[in-house]
Amino acid sequence: MMSDRQQKALEIAATSKLAKQGDAWLVPSQSDNGHYVVASDLKHCTCPDYELRQRDCKHILATEIVIERECSVTETNDGQTRTQIVSESVKVTYRQEWTAYNTAQTNEKALFQKLLNELCDGVVEPAQTTGRPRLAYRDMIFSVAFKVFSTVSGRRFMSDLSDAHAKGYIAKVPHFNSIFNYLELEALTSVLRELIARSSLPLKALETNFAVDSSGFSTCQYASWFNAKYGKEVDNHDWIKIHLMTGVRTNVVTSVEVSDRNAHDAPFLPQLVDDTAKNFTINQVSADKGYTGRKNHHAIAKHGATPYIAFKKNATGKAGGMFETMFHYYSLNRNAFLAQYHRRSNVETTFHMIKAKFGSRIRSKGTTAQVNEALCKVLCHNICVLIQSIFEFGIEASFCADGSPAQEASRF
Repeated sequence: MMSDRQQKALEIAATSKLAKQGDAWLVPSQSDNGHYVVASDLKHCTCPDYELRQRDCKHILATEIVIERECSVTETNDGQTRTQIVSESVKVTYRQEWTAYNTAQTNEKALFQKLLNELCDGVVEPAQTTGRPRLAYRDMIFSVAFKVFSTVSGRRFMSDLSDAHAKGYIAKVPHFNSIFNYLELEALTSVLRELIARSSLPLKALETNFAVDSSGFSTCQYASWFNAKYGKEVDNHDWIKIHLMTGVRTNVVTSVEVSDRNAHDAPFLPQLVDDTAKNFTINQVSADKGYTGRKNHHAIAKHGATPYIAFKKNATGKAGGMFETMFHYYSLNRNAFLAQYHRRSNVETTFHMIKAKFGSRIRSKGTTAQVNEALCKVLCHNICVLIQSIFEFGIEASFCADGSPAQEASRF
């Protein structure tokens, strides 16, 4: 039976990047952002477990797995079979389509406005029976999303909005305060969620494998709590959580939910899967152990997909159904399971893309505005992914007046 250290070593080898430093190996810690150093002969590690036991720790075992995977050479030494380093490690790299990337980036702002305008054309204008004439609903949704894309303040954004008006994307340039006021509308939330789903449709032919996770986005409010480590009250920025499902090939977001910082991740998975299944064929769904459980396995399996969800240490498989099936597969074919589970790392890439481009902070103060701003970040991300796919995969993407794709995803 495989020991706990061997299990953890497999997880490290499958989900972490081990790097060479001279003759030694740097192995990431699972508990923090640090690294431990494994000697080139695999007989020493700087972790506390090895220092205490003077025997192979999970970091040494993980290094052996990586070397075996890359070198596939073993040699008997002192009665034990060990993998020996016989050549430099093979660094796995992915070819960057620089021509497509450069073209996409240099045309991104213009294409973003075009695609966003086509999406907003599908927004239904609500009837107005009383009050002063309001600004066009679709124009304000365009302005709100374009404002988030710009990442600048409302006042500095007005010149960009004036250019959009000159191009015919909006009928009238609103005051910057009007943009903030519309972010406070609860009715905007459902519209933005629908636009996110529509913006992913041109990529439905490319995405069949998906990953789920959540990430926090800080707000301008502060939260206080008792810090047990330092024995005092501490203040820090409050945050909200974005829960999303993303395609692992293009990193397009297919469904999204927003919650407060205390919400648990697991209950959001069934809805994310159901929303994605409305538009996409799902073959696999990957998620970390925070989503493990019989209900989530069933929620994925009912759509004919295979769940690759990490199991907790005390899992036994007695829950039955797909949970039991995948637990036995995990126990008997761990390398094959982890090879598929590793696709989960793409959802981390998706969050990094959103935060790097549109910021990890929510500027709005009101709760509803914070949710809408978070959804705008996801919508902007999807449109940027679509623009990249136009040049990289030959996607022909445009939207009809109702906001639906004018043509299915195709490749040249």
